[in-house]
Order: sequence, then structure tokens, then C-alpha cells
Amino acid sequence: MADQHAQSGEDSRPTEIPAIRWEEPPEGPVLVLLDQTRLPAEEVELVCTDAPALVEAIRSLAVRGAPLLGIAGAYGVALAAARGFDVDDAAAALAGARPTAVNLSVGVRRAQAAYKAECARSGEGERAAAAALAAARQLHQEDAEASARMAERGLALLDELLPGGGHRILTHCNTGALVSGGEGTAFAVALAAHRVGRLRRLWVDETRPLLQGARLTAYEAARNGMAYTLLTDNAAGSLFAAGEVDAVLIGADRIAADGSVANKVGSYPLAVLARYHHVPFIVVAPVTTVDPDTPDGASIEVEQRPGHEVTEIVAPQVPVVGVEAGGGVPVAPLGTQAYNPAFDVTPPELVTAIVTEEGTVSPVTAEALAELCARSRPVTAS
Repeated sequence: MADQHAQSGEDSRPTEIPAIRWEEPPEGPVLVLLDQTRLPAEEVELVCTDAPALVEAIRSLAVRGAPLLGIAGAYGVALAAARGFDVDDAAAALAGARPTAVNLSVGVRRAQAAYKAECARSGEGERAAAAALAAARQLHQEDAEASARMAERGLALLDELLPGGGHRILTHCNTGALVSGGEGTAFAVALAAHRVGRLRRLWVDETRPLLQGARLTAYEAARNGMAYTLLTDNAAGSLFAAGEVDAVLIGADRIAADGSVANKVGSYPLAVLARYHHVPFIVVAPVTTVDPDTPDGASIEVEQRPGHEVTEIVAPQVPVVGVEAGGGVPVAPLGTQAYNPAFDVTPPELVTAIVTEEGTVSPVTAEALAELCARSRPVTAS
């Protein structure tokens, strides 16, 4: 079995390129992103000078993950304001760049509201731009703090459900520092368990079709010295059957008012497997991912990705004879149609608990979620 063993004897906290940062060179402010499409082969930064560039980065998944999309959206509004572009146009384009992750529109609206409030107050564009940037920076800081609290609450829940440590955790997609202002959501819980010596194994789903588990979660696990093993998505069932999974930890891109959870496609089958095998299925996400305006799972718009992501294999860092740069190697007959949803929806009855920075909901009900959101509103409102 190909796997990675943990580094022993020390707390490994590598120096990393931040997933997102604001810079102000002489030629004007920019938003700098770690291009996640290039990982793990190389760490390359992408510089966005305007909202359209950021929209393209979001759509191409150079920047991704629900909490980080909210931060990026807020910074995108600030960037448009600072460079003198139409803020409302930029906000509309950014909010619509990816439809499923609700954090994106939340971040956009927050910076846009700060901009408009200062415009109404002072009528000065420069001060309004500064207000939008301050809102983005505050959201960035809040997310880092939320990540730490989610890790603490998630670890406490694991210890309650699985006393004695030695946790074998299965995760799907990528939920670490690459999606957050801090150390992530679900991955941050596993990382916390690792740091206190209670993580025995992190099972990493490769996460088709874009391999965000193989490319990104394994990358982060390796950098943190965690014991991890990569598996194909369709091998998870055999792990459950063999009794090798103690808990499933995933993130979320949108949580409906009834507790339905939209996450990277492949999450729902894991929930079904977990229920059959009596394994806790835990969702870790900030309160901003809960969308009271989406009543249930059927109301969540699920993004459809291009078919070529399934019918071709793309390895941009590896030159392939006869394949144009940026193209893919076909793995299906020419003209094959592909069903390629980016997300699926897990109903609340299959979710053991939803862990947020403000509290843990279990069992997952509409009433409990509404109460949590009501309690957190004074904290999360701008």
C-alpha cells in the first residue's frame, strides 16, 4: 500500500506561500494568489490586477474552497474600488463566478456594503475603497480565527465520539490552508488531532475529476508530516468494510436551512457508506456557509463542470508528445458526453454533526441551525 508515514518527534509547521494576499506595489494594488491548478508540481503565484482576472482565477479553480472564495470575493470588490472600476459591476461578476459556494457572494456583499456605506457617508471614492479593503481584511482575519475554533471544536467532538485516540479519518476534496484564511475546516481538525498525537491515519480520497485530494490534500498532509494514504474514490467502500475508517470529515460549499450539505461530488456516497457502517459523518464549515435563504437541498444550484475534465487527463507540468500545451490526453472516445457535476448534496439525516466556529449542531435540524445562525449573527455581521 502506497502511503506516507508521519514525521515523529516534532510539531511540523512548514513555512508556506499564503493562498491569498493583498499587495500595493508602486503601479497599483493587486491581489496575489497561490495558483492551485499548478500544485503540487510547483508553487506559482498569480497576480490579479482587476476583477475580471479574479473571476477567471475563480472559474479556473486557481483559487477555490468556500471560505477562501468569500475572502477573494471581498478583496476583489476592494480591488475594483481601489483601481477606479465600477464596483457594482465587479461585485455582480464576482458573485456569479461560481454558483454553489455561498461564501463567495457573502464576501462580495460584505465589501460592497462597506464601500456603499462610506460613499453615502463621505462621498469620497478613496475613503470608500479603503472601507472595502478594511472589510475584506477583517473577513480574512475572522476566517483565520474561525478556523482555529473549528479545529478545537472538531477535535473535542472526535474525542467524545471516539475516546482513546488513534483516529483513522477519511476526508474528501481539499479543506486545508488552501481554502482558508487559517488552517482550514475539516483538514484543520485532522491536523489538530495529528499535533496532539491522536491521528493514526488520514485517508485521502483522490477526489475526481480534478484530483483535489491527490493534488492538494496530500500536498498539505505531506508538508505537515501527517500519516496519510491516498486512495481512489471508489476504494472507500472496501475501507469501510474492512473497519479501517473511524470517522469521515468533510467541508461544505453551502449548507441549506434544513441542514442539507452541498460539497464536492462524491461526498454523498461517503455519507451513505458511513451510515451503513455506523461511522460518524462530520461536516466542518464556518457559519457563513449556512445559507438560510436556501430552504433545502433541492434548492441548491449545483455547478456543472466541463466534460473534458472527465474525458481527458491533463498534466500541464509534464510534456506529452503530440499533445498541445494546456490540452489533455483523451481517455474516452471522441465525442463522449460526460456528466460532471462539481458537487452533490447530502441530506441532513445522514450527517452526524455540523461543526462551526460558533458551535456544533447534532442532530442536524433546521431549528438547531437557525438557532446557531441567530446566536452568531452579531459576531459575523459587518
